[in-house]
Amino acid sequence: MGLNYPKNMETEETLLKKFHVSLDQLSESQAVLQDYKNLKGLNRGHLNPCGHHSNPSSRAATFTLTNIVPQNEKLNGGAWNNYEEQTMMRKTQGCNTTYVVVGAVPGNNYIANGRVNIPSYLWSSACCEVGTHHWKSWAVIAENDKNQVRLLTLGELEDELTRLYGGKQVSLFNNNCPRK
Repeated sequence: MGLNYPKNMETEETLLKKFHVSLDQLSESQAVLQDYKNLKGLNRGHLNPCGHHSNPSSRAATFTLTNIVPQNEKLNGGAWNNYEEQTMMRKTQGCNTTYVVVGAVPGNNYIANGRVNIPSYLWSSACCEVGTHHWKSWAVIAENDKNQVRLLTLGELEDELTRLYGGKQVSLFNNNCPRK
């Protein structure tokens, strides 16, 4: 987009009204709300959930479509939601600072006439410092057509993503974060 556009994440409505970006311009580089109309069995799933943020501006940024993927509605409202709200809260207890990396593995199906890929898998990994110089990590992965989340070690997720992404070695965090 243009040089005069905002540096921060903005909603589609803000870009259209405040920054006078046309819907055509916006849809050249990202999904738009129209792409998510009339979904069957899918909804807009956050990669980085708003509930993991403590201030209003960072929460608002999670509602942009660059943070959204077509997610199985049962998974999004079920096992994935349990991970975001329960497992993540439990795992982060005692953490000084938690670092999270999330992602989606592209699938073979699309919505919006081929504009937006439906991921085959969603994943999340986290690493945090507990006390001084002690680190812990964890990870999850879910097939996007099942209401099931597998809790993994960071190393297990990196190995799984290496396989799913075609064999190029995946490393999500620096060496401070334990792989086992």
